[in-house]
Amino acid sequence: MATKDEKRYSSKLVGDAGRLLPAVGLLGGFAVWWAVTAFGSGIITNFAPAAAFTVLSELVVSTAFYDHVLVSVYRFAVALGFCLIVGLPVGVLVGYFETAERATTVLFQFMRMISPLAWFPIAIIVFGVGTQSAVFVMFVAGLWPIVLNTAHGIATIDDDWITVGESLGGDTRALLRRVIVPAVIPDMLTGIRLSIGILWIILVPAEMLGVNTGLGYLILDARDRFAYAEIPAIMLVIGFIGFWLDLSVRRLHARWNWG
Repeated sequence: MATKDEKRYSSKLVGDAGRLLPAVGLLGGFAVWWAVTAFGSGIITNFAPAAAFTVLSELVVSTAFYDHVLVSVYRFAVALGFCLIVGLPVGVLVGYFETAERATTVLFQFMRMISPLAWFPIAIIVFGVGTQSAVFVMFVAGLWPIVLNTAHGIATIDDDWITVGESLGGDTRALLRRVIVPAVIPDMLTGIRLSIGILWIILVPAEMLGVNTGLGYLILDARDRFAYAEIPAIMLVIGFIGFWLDLSVRRLHARWNWG
């Protein structure tokens, strides 16, 4: 049986090695990517890492490429803004008022199970081809995590907190502002993090709705031009931006986590 000193030494070794594990994971992923393209045959060989990084080095010095990146980030930001403006108040309403929760549970669970891709035809018919239809599809996909996580956080608040607030003379508005909302910030951030992931994923197919700008459009255009090496290069950029978006919210969550 290991002694306490042995356990502490073992934990130190794991901690030191743990700093290298992300790099090991990345190298492992690139190794698999290289092996699939190097030992494969046919069209898959066009997606080799060497060719992708060569194209990526050309893209990062291109002003036109950054224009596409900014357009995609703009569409993402607008969709996220709508999700926050609608999702947070609705989540608080549904979580705090039992009548609202009973009235909307079936509807919300039904709506969130509809694939965002199913909204594509409706978006084009209503908004036409362009940024508005892309933002709409992203909005209907990213709304539900914010609503449901916010409502769940309110439902799990300790009843004693509400009792204390009421005993101090707080009305509904004061309870929401001073007790409920601050208590569910970690749940809100969890919902926002999930929403960001969904929005960034849906962005690519949303930008294939006939628009002529954005990262999703670039992937579709590269396919049409048979510029296969550009596809993984653009995918690397998409993954990089998405990673930093998620990391930012994770840091906020760690900062505002009351647990």
